[in-house]
This record gives sequence, C-alpha cells and structure tokens, in this order.
Amino acid sequence: MLIKKPDLIRPSEITPQSAYLNRRQFMQGLAGTAAFAASASALALPVPQFDKGLPVYTGPDWLQQQLRAGVSNKALSTDEKIAPYQHAIRHNNFYEFGTGKGDPAKNAQDFITDPWSVQVSGEVNRPGTIGLEDLIKPHQLEERIVRLRCVEAWSMVLPFVGVSLATLLKQFEPTSKAKYVEFTTLNDPKQMPGQRSVFSSLDWPYVEALRMDEAMHPLAFMAVGMYGNALPPQNGAPLRLVLPWKYGFKWVKSIVGIRFTENMPATTWNKMAAQEYGFFANVNPAVSHPRWSQATERRLPSSLFRPNIIDTQPFNGYGDEVAHLYSDMDLKKWF
Repeated sequence: MLIKKPDLIRPSEITPQSAYLNRRQFMQGLAGTAAFAASASALALPVPQFDKGLPVYTGPDWLQQQLRAGVSNKALSTDEKIAPYQHAIRHNNFYEFGTGKGDPAKNAQDFITDPWSVQVSGEVNRPGTIGLEDLIKPHQLEERIVRLRCVEAWSMVLPFVGVSLATLLKQFEPTSKAKYVEFTTLNDPKQMPGQRSVFSSLDWPYVEALRMDEAMHPLAFMAVGMYGNALPPQNGAPLRLVLPWKYGFKWVKSIVGIRFTENMPATTWNKMAAQEYGFFANVNPAVSHPRWSQATERRLPSSLFRPNIIDTQPFNGYGDEVAHLYSDMDLKKWF
C-alpha cells in the first residue's frame, strides 16, 4: 500500500513557504558545499529554487492566522516523495490564464483573491452567498498529501491544506433531491487572459461536477493552501477541489459557485469532447485516452534522460477507498 495512517505524517513534515524564505539567504551562502547538501537532506521537502520574479503568495490575514493556529492530519496520506515546491508552482494547467504549463505562473500573479465569496444554490435548504472566511474559518484545517494524476499522463505528489468537502457541503443542508453538486470557476476575462483568448475552445465559466456520494467521500477535499501556506494564484487560489482518485481536470480551481442538482450537470471538458473526457474521470489505466495510453505516467520532476515513468494504478492508487462507489458501473463506458 502507498497509504500511510494519519499519525505517521505530521504537519511539521511539510516545510511552509515562510520557512523556506527564512532559509533562503542561508542556503544561498551554502550552495555548492557539503553543508548545503546536509541542510537540504534534513528538510522534509526539497529546497526550492526561488525566482525573484515570482512572489510568494501568503493569502489573507485570517487564513495566515488559521494556518499558524495549527493544522491537523486526520486523513490518509501517501508516503511517496513530495514534488519540489518549484515544480508545483510552475507546472500548472489553469486555462483561464493560458494553455502553456508556465502561463498561469506568468499571468496570475495580479489575480485578486481577497475578498472572495461563493454562491450556493439549487437543492439546498440554506442557499445564499457566503464569504470565504465564513466558509472556512469555523473548521479545523487538515493536511492532505495526495497524488495528482493529469489526464495528459503526468503526475505529482502534493501537500494540500484545507477542509473535507463533505464538511463544507453539509452546512448548506442539501435536500433529498440533491443527486449531484456542480462547481463553477470565476468568469473574469479582465483578470483571466485565457478567457478572452480568441484561440480558446472552452466555454466559460469552467464547470465541473460530482455525484453526491463522491462529493461526500472522505477523500474529497476543498483546499485553501499548499506547502503549509495559502494557495498561490496559479494553483487555484483561493479555493479549489482536490479529488485524488480522479484526473486533474476535475479539480476545479478558483471556485465561486456551488450548485446542488437533481440531474447530472453538463461539465466543461465533457461538453467540449465527450469521447475524450468522461464525466466521472476516474483514473483508469485500462481505458486509454483516444490519443494516448493511460497505462503509465510521467512522475514530476522528470527530465529527458530521467523521464521517471511509472505504472498508473486504478483510481490513482485509492481503489481500496473508492472502488465501491462504482461497483455496479461499467467503467469503460462510464469513464
């Protein structure tokens, strides 16, 4: 198994950005020496190569206070090697800011994420608009170290901070008619150049959805941070889904809308190319993408001479936890 029990990975094992910054000058002075190697090996995460042109995003004061107050570790976490911070913030799919992997880091740095609110609607007893602070602050933040598998056949292991999705959704009191829950990304072409691009083939805003039993599963997570600090804008600030058994395009970012529905919602990539991007999007090495195999993946970081190719696992290695959700389904049809 690649899953650790909760008490085997502590929040202190994730070095926050602030700790990296405090060490930055010290590490630079030690670069290239044996002392530097010893210091780097003592850290839980590889020391990132900070870029002077890429600021560290700390998020609003209330979130920093909540992060400093302590993060629990209730959920199961993978014991695989965590991706270096530098890779996590510079290799992103966030088409609202461009189609290239480096476009979000380049184009999202002025993205305004505070104040932020989420509109809740549909089959719930408590609809309305709620501020992000009111949504998150009543809950204990948790740390999740999870595998992210992209439909493009690359993957990373990332440490997120946030709240169980079920915990957040229950407070709106879904009715018995709520069979699905839909999530919508901000639609703001002035801030998001990808939304005003004439070359975009996607309809905006970006929409994804889950069946209610998926949304209520303990592995489903709503993240507000990563690497011990607030989410950077290129990684989906200030609020994103984390669904480790599903392909990354389901992990909708910068969420402004949550809608509970009786019928299956239409989702962005499924509308654009249903034969390539199924509604469920469960990681399945037995079902190839029409243009490439899903049997293996490139685990980042990798390079031309060290591509780091590994076998893909059903449900991204979380089958013991989630396979029962789909026991009566043909996963080659409902991919």
